Amino acid sequence: MKKVTRFIPAAIAASIFAASLNVAPASAEVSANVGFASEYYFRGILQKDASASAGLDYEEGGFYAGTWAADVGDGLEVDLYTGYGMEFESGFSLGLGFTGYYYTGEFDDTYEEINLTGGFDAFSFEYSVGEWKGFGAPADYTFAAVTYEADNGFYGTYGTFGDEADGDYFELGYGTEIGGFDAGVAFIFNSEELSDQMDSAGNPDRGQAIIFSLGKSFSF
Repeated sequence: MKKVTRFIPAAIAASIFAASLNVAPASAEVSANVGFASEYYFRGILQKDASASAGLDYEEGGFYAGTWAADVGDGLEVDLYTGYGMEFESGFSLGLGFTGYYYTGEFDDTYEEINLTGGFDAFSFEYSVGEWKGFGAPADYTFAAVTYEADNGFYGTYGTFGDEADGDYFELGYGTEIGGFDAGVAFIFNSEELSDQMDSAGNPDRGQAIIFSLGKSFSF
């Protein structure tokens, strides 16, 4: 990542997390997605203003795999992910997967992580353990998050980093469908470790942002 040293990967589509929490249909399903965000944030960290993205996913019987790419200014971020998700009769869901974040330019170095996800009712949980290659100085990190998603499209997420990374954030948002497109707005409130904003003395300060997004998914 640019501007300050951060042991945190750049973005991956939220649909990856959702896919690992649901039992996939019995038959194979292939889908694609395109999107645009007024600001590209991932796990509370700004990646780029005005970023376009696209992805491709495959699901069959609980197994999923896919790729997702986004414009990060200096080249592309290309994510690869795979895993397996299941749902129990109690309504509890559980998933285990792998995610790799790779870059075509010098924006950042490789991140690779193992993702454990779970959910019950309106709540979902994530715990990831990963390593940042660090341009020759690798560092380990963990990430944990809990999300509440209401039936009316509103959601809230709290995420926090650990090990050789630090910082936390809140995200409050709303998503809906308009004319066949997925539209959303989100508010980010992050700690000074994750923020790119400075106080009057030039020191890192807590940050906030409002993000507008628009996307479209296609099934084959």
